[in-house]
This record gives sequence, C-alpha cells and structure tokens, in this order.
Amino acid sequence: MRQRITWLVLFSAAIAVMVLSYSAHIWATTANGFKATTIATGTFEEFEVFNHSILPNPTGDGDNDRDDKTLWLSMQKTKGSSDLYVQSNVWQSVSPTGVVASTGWHTHPGHSLIIVTSGTITEYEADCRPHVYTFVLGHGHVHIIRNEGSVPASSIAVQLVPYDPNKANRRIDAAAPANCPNIQ
Repeated sequence: MRQRITWLVLFSAAIAVMVLSYSAHIWATTANGFKATTIATGTFEEFEVFNHSILPNPTGDGDNDRDDKTLWLSMQKTKGSSDLYVQSNVWQSVSPTGVVASTGWHTHPGHSLIIVTSGTITEYEADCRPHVYTFVLGHGHVHIIRNEGSVPASSIAVQLVPYDPNKANRRIDAAAPANCPNIQ
C-alpha cells in the first residue's frame, strides 16, 4: 500500500510540473519579425539628478516669472543600483501574406525612452487600442509593439531597470491580456 501511495504522489507531482511548464509556454507570446540588439549597457549606483532651465518666453512680453511654458524640469531618482541598456530594435514590414512583425506581449521593470528612427510603430496595451508613434515613453505595463506598415521600422531605446547581476530582467515576457486575444 505504501508503494502505491509513493507512486501516486510521484505521478501527481510529474503531471503538475508538466502542466505548469506547458502553461507557462502558452501564456507568453513570442516575437515575430522583430530583432533587438543591445548596443551598450552600464550599471549605476543609486543616484538623484535634478535639472531645470528657464526657457525664453515665446510671447516676448518679458514675463518669464512662474510661466509653466518657460520652465523645463527633469528629475530622476533611483533606490538601489540600476542597469541602463541602449537597444536597437528592428521590425520587418507587413509580409505579403499579412503577417505583422511584433515584439510579443511583454513588460519591463523600469521605464524606456524610445526614438523611432524609421517607419512607425504601433503599441497596444491592455485596452487593445492602437497607439501609433514616432516616439514612445514606456513604463512597466504589459504591452506589445508592432510594425503595421508597409516599410520596415526601427527604433533606439534607452531603458533604466533595477540592477540584475545576471542581466536577465530587461524584458519580461507576458501573456496577452484576455481581452486582446487577436493582437499578436
């Protein structure tokens, strides 16, 4: 009897491991027609940077005091070490058969500044609405970026994320939101 229980427990554990492994692969979506290349990386200790500038008054009336249109601010503060990545991203154009190049659904543990250097890219978030960009400011939310155009698209991204000695946390694959099953 003890041997049957042992086999039952082992068999149940094996099935649970297979189901969890299989479902993890189903939930994540893969990139298609998309290539990301790391150009440079760097690691920073904690930092706090504040910059400001008073810009010339565009109306020329001499009143630069307290005009929000003439004040520029930039603030960045981290707690803990950070990794900085500079990425080159390229999406193929829509294929003759209608296949759209995409990053696959994913998120990042930090934020990204992205400059589109050619073509246009379309980002979808959990609301499933398309947002067409020539510049993107990303943050830690699940999204997919696609090239829905007839010409290749490319971008340069600068990403600041929490430090990871294995350099494995820049991109976190994610499942497509339940309400966006047809956006891949």
